[in-house]
Amino acid sequence: MSMKPEGIFQFGVYRIDVLARTLRRDGEDIALNRRAFDVLLYLVQNPGRILTRDELLKNVWPDTFVDENSLAQSVSALRRALGEKPGDNSYIATLPGRGYQFISPVRIAAPDRPGTISDAGTADGNAPSRLLLQQHTIRTSVTIEEKEQLRPLRSGKSWAMIGTGSLLLVAAILLVIGYVARLRSAHRLSERDIVVLADFTNGTGDPVFDDTLKTALEISLAQSPFINPLSENKVRTTLQLMARPAETRIGPDVAREICQRAAGRAFIAGSIAQLGSQYVVTLDASNCQSGDTMAKEQVTADAKEKVLDALGRATSKLRAELGESLSTVQKFDLPLVQVTTPSLEALKALSQGEKFLYRKDPASALPYFQQALELDPNFAMAYVELGNTYYSLNEMGRARSYFAKAFSLRDHTSELERLQIAAEYYSYGTGELDKAVQAFQENIEYKQQGTVYLGLADAYSRLGQYEKGAEAARSMLAQNPESNFAYFDLASDDLALQNFDGARQVIAQAQARGIDGSFLHVEQYLLAFLQANLDEMAKEQRWFAEQRIYENTGASLAADTDAYAGHMKEAGRLTRLAADSSLRSDNKEDAAMYLANQALQLAAYGRPAEARESAAEALRLDPNHFGVAVQAALAFAMTGQNAQAESLAQGLEKSFPVNTQVQLLGIPMIEAQLQLGQRKPQAALDLLRAGLPVEFANTPFTSNNLSCLYPTYLRGQAYQAAGQAIAAAAEFQKILDHNGIVGNCWTGALAHLGLARAYASQSETSTGSDADAARARALAAYKEFLDLWKAADQDIPILKQARAEYEKLNSDRQ
Repeated sequence: MSMKPEGIFQFGVYRIDVLARTLRRDGEDIALNRRAFDVLLYLVQNPGRILTRDELLKNVWPDTFVDENSLAQSVSALRRALGEKPGDNSYIATLPGRGYQFISPVRIAAPDRPGTISDAGTADGNAPSRLLLQQHTIRTSVTIEEKEQLRPLRSGKSWAMIGTGSLLLVAAILLVIGYVARLRSAHRLSERDIVVLADFTNGTGDPVFDDTLKTALEISLAQSPFINPLSENKVRTTLQLMARPAETRIGPDVAREICQRAAGRAFIAGSIAQLGSQYVVTLDASNCQSGDTMAKEQVTADAKEKVLDALGRATSKLRAELGESLSTVQKFDLPLVQVTTPSLEALKALSQGEKFLYRKDPASALPYFQQALELDPNFAMAYVELGNTYYSLNEMGRARSYFAKAFSLRDHTSELERLQIAAEYYSYGTGELDKAVQAFQENIEYKQQGTVYLGLADAYSRLGQYEKGAEAARSMLAQNPESNFAYFDLASDDLALQNFDGARQVIAQAQARGIDGSFLHVEQYLLAFLQANLDEMAKEQRWFAEQRIYENTGASLAADTDAYAGHMKEAGRLTRLAADSSLRSDNKEDAAMYLANQALQLAAYGRPAEARESAAEALRLDPNHFGVAVQAALAFAMTGQNAQAESLAQGLEKSFPVNTQVQLLGIPMIEAQLQLGQRKPQAALDLLRAGLPVEFANTPFTSNNLSCLYPTYLRGQAYQAAGQAIAAAAEFQKILDHNGIVGNCWTGALAHLGLARAYASQSETSTGSDADAARARALAAYKEFLDLWKAADQDIPILKQARAEYEKLNSDRQ
């Protein structure tokens, strides 16, 4: 639909004048940039329709290349202009994966009468000139005496002189206006300009201001949807290119060079000095290229406790001077003590902890964040950072509790932080992944930040939407090519999509940048396993062994590989090593996960007593982790301990009522396993139907960031028990076809046996050549499994059963 050249549109309390290109509320103009206005106009001209991003881009800017990020920024600007809060969506609804929809009723109003001057501007051709004259308060007046003197001037020459003088006056006025506009433009930022923050110069001698004020400035500027400070990761990367250590103090000269290298527009240097009992805070924004001052603010605080308030006032003024509209400055400008903490000491502790977190040393960051909360128990962002830290340490249970606490305090944060807290709470707290995706997208619309793309990538992988996860990870790398987690996400997504060459290239790109991390080594190990590269697997195991903090990860990976090949004694030894190593570092969660995973292996391989013992120990270590509870419950259900399994399922329902993976995968798996134990395969299949939309999701029900596709394995068993051999074979084949998701999980090994049994059943119910073909496929599948387990422990019950079945089928053929 093409845009109408004129008209008045009204919705709610808002009014759009197409000719004047204005948005008004209750008679007051609302500032909108050109792109945001064009998007709004197209939306109101198509109310109720779902508009894809492609349609918006093609129709709003048909002759201009504009990417989806610019569209998202425009929609974000519209939400702010219309007063929408996160989750409100009174006017614009975001439909994940589909586009946008304008949901408010729209009516077309009568336009202003031609020839009149409206509130928005003039209706005649002189509107621009009149507005310029009004804006600059330029007024010409003529006295009565002057009029009398002018009356005789009737000749053509006289009128020509007057006309020439008027033209010269107008030209002079326009020149002045143009000069002033250019001058103001040179000292203003555009929406996408990058800003670099220098370290504060602390002239007070009080160490409490060291790092603290820069952190406070970052938080204050984060409220602005307009100003884009360069991320800490990007600053460190640029310092490396400058051959400077990551700990380099960023003074004005260094900040300017970083800004130039990062193609930024301005750098902001701050300082604090003490005059008697007063503190003087100065902010100076300078052009990166010329070094000229673009804006400068200086404020005074009467006491040390009022310094944060003073810094907040200075930042607000600076935002306006740099070109941000007064409406957004006023709307997104909570006092610093409200969005951070009234305690300078707590803010300093947060600043110190973030330094370690940025340097990929989460264990060292922990005590600082904990100290921040001791100083201020209501410090919302300290809870967020603790949640992030424990998540980095793979302690999900602790991470969830801190994200939940931050969510309860979100009203004491800025708009951006409130969006961040909501996204992380839904993703890692309640586990409502659809809400998490929407919250991350709203966060990106408000202000694009690399770390938000990481959260979005993770949420998509936990929904099994690996293509979208890879896209989000690439967006993260576009902003920060040094993000090790983005490389891990992208490599993991490529493995899940069976793109092994792509995963190898991603890992090589990370290594070429000198990026290292345990998650990347996990992906390297799994890639080597999938390609049967024993030398590379051994190399990765040496790396884990040399890093004491990751010894447990290496031992767990090796344990799963041994279990995959039927080496259960060695797998048990390595699992115990992994668990003990985790316990030594006070990581009960990982230890419990390793033991619960072992319990499920033992139950599947036919060792019920050992399985129950391992499951019970896992629950003693961490009874609250849903991944532990799901695996333990499955082990109990497989070994006939129905009461324990049912009790755990009820506990999961009570503790995780809205968690996507628990509700769609975890609980249905437990209940389906119980139904299978009672010989009710159809009931099991009905229960498992709920998880089909997220069947391939990366789940927390296993160790080492894998998904064993246990719902698929269980569905195959249910089809087999129901006598539907062809359907059963399809499920087991699905596991083998998605070994990039399964990795070295035990279901990958037993899928061969499940396939063999399904084909064997098919041969029994078929006749003639169909029976012969099914028997041949069954024998081949049996042989693949037995070759895989040729060096397995000989006393494993399921191995004995497989050999007997193979020999019987082979003898029947003869």
